[in-house]
Amino acid sequence: MKRIADSTVRRLSLYLRFLEDFEQRGLETISSDELARRGGTTSAQVRKDLSFFGSFGKRGLGYSVAELSSRIREIMGLAREWRVIIVGAGKIGAALAQYRGFFQRGFHIAAVYDSSPEKIGRSWDSHTIRDIRNLERDTAANPPDIAVLTVPAEAAQATLDRIVAAGIKAVLNFAPVQLQAPADVTVRTVNMAMELEALSFALTSREG
Repeated sequence: MKRIADSTVRRLSLYLRFLEDFEQRGLETISSDELARRGGTTSAQVRKDLSFFGSFGKRGLGYSVAELSSRIREIMGLAREWRVIIVGAGKIGAALAQYRGFFQRGFHIAAVYDSSPEKIGRSWDSHTIRDIRNLERDTAANPPDIAVLTVPAEAAQATLDRIVAAGIKAVLNFAPVQLQAPADVTVRTVNMAMELEALSFALTSREG
């Protein structure tokens, strides 16, 4: 399969949430126009996004809500369970570890790590914070699929290097810094400042 743009993947996630809402409301079919209206895009864009993965729906009849939601879950890899570790037991890490939505989506928090002696051994909900020094040993025995990085910016690159050395190929980074990783490792950075700046721009544009 050719490379799919990040923007397409984000829209697929949106479509899935809309479809799940439709399912809960008992709707059996939905049009590309309705998906587009919900997602703030066009029906042509919806059809193009879906066309990367096959043929969906019938002209004049729309999409089967159950079939399309099931297919998008499969496309997104949500039909299986993913093992996730959190590295950094600060406030963001704590919020993520306790977020129930991950489990509902198939993301299982397998372990939480930190380097602070004051935090190691403390309990977080159903997790006991582990010593980051044991990361390589732990992951060798039971490798996770994804690492969530919530350490301070100055420690982020060195921590990422350890995560990469442990063989983890997917990382969600919350540190406000651009990280370098090998080509076969996917790093997605959540930059809250950039999101707020985008909202600031939107508000400023309305005033102009």
